[in-house]
Amino acid sequence: MVYLIDASVYIFRAYYSLSPELRDPQGNPVHALYGFTRFLADLIERTRAGYVAVAFDASLATSFRNRLYPPYKANREPAPPDLLLQFQRCREACTHLGVAWFDSHEYEADDIIGTLATRVRAEGLRVTLVTRDKDLAQLIGPGDVYWDYSGDARYHHGEIAERFGVAPERYADYLALAGDAVDNIPGVPGVGAKTAAVLMKRFDTLEALYCGLDAVPDLPLRGARQLPARLMRHRDDAFLARELTRICCHMPLNATRETLRRRSPDIAALDAFCDRQGFGLLLRRQAQRLAL
Repeated sequence: MVYLIDASVYIFRAYYSLSPELRDPQGNPVHALYGFTRFLADLIERTRAGYVAVAFDASLATSFRNRLYPPYKANREPAPPDLLLQFQRCREACTHLGVAWFDSHEYEADDIIGTLATRVRAEGLRVTLVTRDKDLAQLIGPGDVYWDYSGDARYHHGEIAERFGVAPERYADYLALAGDAVDNIPGVPGVGAKTAAVLMKRFDTLEALYCGLDAVPDLPLRGARQLPARLMRHRDDAFLARELTRICCHMPLNATRETLRRRSPDIAALDAFCDRQGFGLLLRRQAQRLAL
């Protein structure tokens, strides 16, 4: 099993849940860094993972999706300056704990995770996606696990539809129809989550939906008779939205199965790192238990 971790989820969680009074000797807040590092060490200790990788977002404004659709994620506020510094230090923490990490200005963390998952599956391994981001549900295949670590909830392939409304294979198309307010993707006007779910249970893909619009008026949906005309008016919008919602699983990435093999923590480097951050003994002692 390969554990692929969506870093932003757990960094932001720590940033907003832990006290910003936790600071390094220079007075910089390190609460997000401490919370993320403890989360990562706890996960490794709990799972004894042999293969693990962490994916970071390098930017919210430079991915290929921003070129396709400039308003993409434009509704999000920039990260506070103190959090940006902690993000960089979280990468350093991964290195000291013996965990591979990746980022890209052209692709997002979701694409990194999708690409890594595709590669390790080709070598006969299964994946556990450690996240709370619903968008990553589309990556779950048979034998994989979607693990909401902080909620201690795990969902297998056959459970994704019940949890998120549609099967993993149809999730990007579902979002293309319903839109995704978090990422500023409008979808098809007048098609909400419930309507999109019904459509994607009836049709396998957007292509199948648009080839079968004659069947839409017979679906158990309010306003079903007017829906085909609305879908046709916004056909281009729906297919553009799917380019935004579909995770890229074949991005250029210098990584192999061996790249993801966990190494023993570098205790000396971690001690020096903890000194610089003003961390106490708890994390250092835990790291010693993670030796291979």
